[in-house]
Amino acid sequence: MTDRTAPADHPIHPLIAARWSPRAFDETRAISAEQLATLLEAARWAASCFNEQPWMFVTARRHDEPEDFARLLSLLSENNQSWAWRCGALVIGLARQTFAANGNANAMAGYDLGQAVAQLALQAVAMGLITHQMRGFDIARARSELRVPAGVEPMVAIAIGHLGDVSVLNETYAAREVAPRVRKPQSEFVVRGRF
Repeated sequence: MTDRTAPADHPIHPLIAARWSPRAFDETRAISAEQLATLLEAARWAASCFNEQPWMFVTARRHDEPEDFARLLSLLSENNQSWAWRCGALVIGLARQTFAANGNANAMAGYDLGQAVAQLALQAVAMGLITHQMRGFDIARARSELRVPAGVEPMVAIAIGHLGDVSVLNETYAAREVAPRVRKPQSEFVVRGRF
């Protein structure tokens, strides 16, 4: 595997530079309950609006919870299923859409879930694990099959595991796995003072 460290224009923390979204998972290596608990603990300590902590996570580990894993896998798009079946754990991230204290809409719920998932992803890097976040899943089926409570929105699926060999992927995904990492320059998204 080629070096996947982000070619940052300015110094960033090595954990951030090392985080990427591979699809090549090593199907032989499990994710332990302890590893998953540590990842979720990192998510737990994310910042949130009014400390609401609106995130929720449905989890399944492939080696130890095969039926639950198969259910989560079946929710993914066909393209995502084609590689995600090899990961050690699947997670569906959800966000409660109202504040517990007053029932008012929480416009920050998705943002806060995103912060929790970002912390989970960085914790994974620190543990030598990989993650791949996806929106490609059937949200309506997720609501039904996972018995999602009213007012809670499924927003992201996350594959977690150990890096595998790129040869397990089809040609299209294998090419993405080794393509140069690119981002827009800051000049395209940073506005100083006002637009």
